[in-house]
Amino acid sequence: MTTHEGAEPTPSTAGNAPQGNRVHHVRSGELDGYAAISGGTVGSKKLWMGRVENPPLSSTDNHHHGASEAGIYVVSGHPVFVFHDGTREVRITADPGDFLLVPPFVPHREENPDPNEPVVVVIARTTQEPIKVSVPELYQLTVAG
Repeated sequence: MTTHEGAEPTPSTAGNAPQGNRVHHVRSGELDGYAAISGGTVGSKKLWMGRVENPPLSSTDNHHHGASEAGIYVVSGHPVFVFHDGTREVRITADPGDFLLVPPFVPHREENPDPNEPVVVVIARTTQEPIKVSVPELYQLTVAG
């Protein structure tokens, strides 16, 4: 990486750069609810990122995120991700430092079975805003080929 300390902005970049042509910094205390990076917070076009905390002994409803992929990084706790493989429910227990990918339209739920410790995750989605579509039950996603 090349840096230029003390470099002066050129006339083509000084003071007139479009909003989408700069790095945005969102401090931890400046989150808009759970959202850190979204169309509403920084003008993101294709990405949503946020921090989610699930309290002890909690579970989300069954849901999917539409056409959006979801990447999840476990900050703390031991969340359990549940989905259906067509035969049975599959439970994946994650640990701090783990990453998970939830493909588009895959019904799943997140659980925190720990009676004392909250789960904290960072989520990135390939849409600028969060999409959550509740479904009555988990089912296998079938992809037409």
